[in-house]
Amino acid sequence: MKLHRPIVFLFQSITVGLAVAFVILVWKPDLLDSGKKVVAFVQSAPSGVRTAATSGPVSYADAVAAAAPAVVNIYTRKTIAERSHPFTNDPLFRYFFGDQLGAPRKREETSLGSGVIINSDGYILTNNHVVAEADQIEVALHDGRTVTAKVVGTDPESDLAVVKINLEHLPTIVLGDSGHLRVGDVVLAIGNPFGVGQTVTMGIVSAMGRDQLGLNTFEDFIQTDAAINPGNSGGALINTEGQLVGINTAIFSRSGGSQGIGFAIPVNLAKGVMQQIIEKGHVVRGWLGLEIQDITPELAESFGLSSQNGAVIAGVLRGGPADNAGLQPGDVILKLNGKVVRDVRTALNIIARTQPGKRIELQGLRNGKPFDLNAKVAERPIQQDQPPDDQQQ
Repeated sequence: MKLHRPIVFLFQSITVGLAVAFVILVWKPDLLDSGKKVVAFVQSAPSGVRTAATSGPVSYADAVAAAAPAVVNIYTRKTIAERSHPFTNDPLFRYFFGDQLGAPRKREETSLGSGVIINSDGYILTNNHVVAEADQIEVALHDGRTVTAKVVGTDPESDLAVVKINLEHLPTIVLGDSGHLRVGDVVLAIGNPFGVGQTVTMGIVSAMGRDQLGLNTFEDFIQTDAAINPGNSGGALINTEGQLVGINTAIFSRSGGSQGIGFAIPVNLAKGVMQQIIEKGHVVRGWLGLEIQDITPELAESFGLSSQNGAVIAGVLRGGPADNAGLQPGDVILKLNGKVVRDVRTALNIIARTQPGKRIELQGLRNGKPFDLNAKVAERPIQQDQPPDDQQQ
């Protein structure tokens, strides 16, 4: 019995100690904190194990093999007349001297670009600036064939053009969906840079929806760091499946060479322009007949606006759709068809994409008071080759 009591006492002491520790752990856990910090992190998969998110093709050769045959080189020639004396074209100078200095001299100017064969009928999509004012267009195919092409139609406002060739057994490209592109997607640019021959460069999508670059009237560019150089214009931007997702158009460069900032027209936009050029001869866009300008900080303050969103009407064409709807100079447009107008470019795109004959809802401010009007959209007059003017709506 004497040996049993110490054992009982020991077990009782242990039981009490555990009970006290439990109470401290539940109600005062900070008393047990030793001051040592625990670093939490997420460990990647063990070395050599590839996950679905990081896996990718070792080579893009299959995508290139599918698309490259449909990418062509475009060579253009145009004749330029020029006079040797700087005052030869001056009316006053010609009044006194007539044509005594002789007829103007002519010189031939050549340029190069790229294009993409869209279907077996021979329609090729390219940039307007590649074929603008060309007297002769020659297309060189990937298989070595060359043929003269003719212009079907152009759209200077989006810098797109369609030309046609007459050949059999033409390779064509599969059109992708540029609406599914995401920043970080791998893309490949195929074209004829510097006339060295067909070249493929790789990069990623750097940004979507780039505008306000001053390149075109209508801008909605894919930005990529795939190397694009002179001669790539009009060529294909493809995804890793070999599908066309854009038409390479321009680069941002201080040296004239690629610096990792290139721009391509999304194929979804290009496809619509091409269809209208082939079917109607030109692109049909909406128009209201008004002139608008962006809201500066000074204008925002004077109109009592909390932000610079919106556009100010600077002028209204008499008898035009905007005039008939009751819009006036000085009105501030804040929404079109329920969509917030960030700036002039946003308003231009919304109006242009509205089919002529349909009505468009306009919400805004007039003398500080809200208004809600609707206007019947007309067809935008066809624009000739000229610098982009984003003020005319």
